[in-house]
Amino acid sequence: MLERVDTEILIVGGGPAGLSVASTLPDHVSAILVHQDREIGKPVRTSGGCWMRDVDALGLPPEFAHPVNHADIYSDNEHLTVDMSSDPVAVLNVTDLYRWLSVQSNADIRCATKYLGTCRKGGQFVSRLRKNGEEYEVVSRIIVDASGWHCAVLQDLGLWAPPDRRGIGIEYEFAAPFHDPNRAALFFGSATPTGYGWAFPTTSGNLRLGVGVIEPDSDQSPKTLMQGLLEGGALEKMELPKPENFHVNAGILPSIPFTSNLVFDGVVRVGDSANMATPTLGEGIRICIEQGRNLGAALGDGSPDALRRWERMVRRKLALQYRIGFEANRRAAAYTPQDWDRSVARMRTLSPEELLRFFRNDFSARMILHRGAQSITRKISRALRGR
Repeated sequence: MLERVDTEILIVGGGPAGLSVASTLPDHVSAILVHQDREIGKPVRTSGGCWMRDVDALGLPPEFAHPVNHADIYSDNEHLTVDMSSDPVAVLNVTDLYRWLSVQSNADIRCATKYLGTCRKGGQFVSRLRKNGEEYEVVSRIIVDASGWHCAVLQDLGLWAPPDRRGIGIEYEFAAPFHDPNRAALFFGSATPTGYGWAFPTTSGNLRLGVGVIEPDSDQSPKTLMQGLLEGGALEKMELPKPENFHVNAGILPSIPFTSNLVFDGVVRVGDSANMATPTLGEGIRICIEQGRNLGAALGDGSPDALRRWERMVRRKLALQYRIGFEANRRAAAYTPQDWDRSVARMRTLSPEELLRFFRNDFSARMILHRGAQSITRKISRALRGR
């Protein structure tokens, strides 16, 4: 017979969402957090994009965030420099940040532990786990699925399927002592056909040079795109150094429309399991931390009503914004190099504040009304052409 451990809450996943849930659970609520990697924060699966204002608002240690005050945006024939000093980007040291999050709670954190599956028994959940080749069971009242795009718990219980459209990225991190530490770059077009690219400076003086694609919109692999980028002349054109002695980071996140069904009778999803990364730039650490903490507080309340209030709050905050952002995501995934030239040229008509709000997936009422007016105009135009 398998060893059995009892706890009130089982959290599957030790990324920013799962760790943040654990961090706000009251001391009297017992919790076990299982994480399949051998340590928290490694391997790195994200570029760590965030915003300095969120670092401050969330009370994150400032030494884990590298501020970036301007960015260069490139397509084949267009170049735009964006002044971000009014709302600086932050590039996070995710390893140290996640480890800091891990010590904010009293949860029993178990690394190198594989989640195998769950069944319902008598109003509780019995989950099978494996560590060092030995299986055991955890009995819990609640399960939090913070397993990322795998949706491991939800899929096993037949509640949700992993996304059929995903953003897949790879980046090379390397020392770049001569790169401007206040400069980031985003690039599109022939240098990364069917994909997109980025270069972000870090707290350690390194540079994270990455490329990504959306599957199945693209059938190219990020590794192939990266090889083409290194062999071509795009890096020199953008004044970016070629990587040497680099470390490889890679990650996957959902790229599907946001859905606000988060609570399933004792099973709750949060973070990438709930598609909480922004559809515009795919950055979601700040949202995972914020909503993970809110979920932990709701779970600490101990009532179904608290969970429903949390679910409604997330819906109010994200649903409309993410619907608009996903439309932009879907269109951009089909852009040709010529489309990107036109897109970067159009960006010049926006103020830095408007452009940064777009990057944050933070659409103001004026932007939403403007978008609505454009949509109505297109519909009327199509109707008139159809006469």
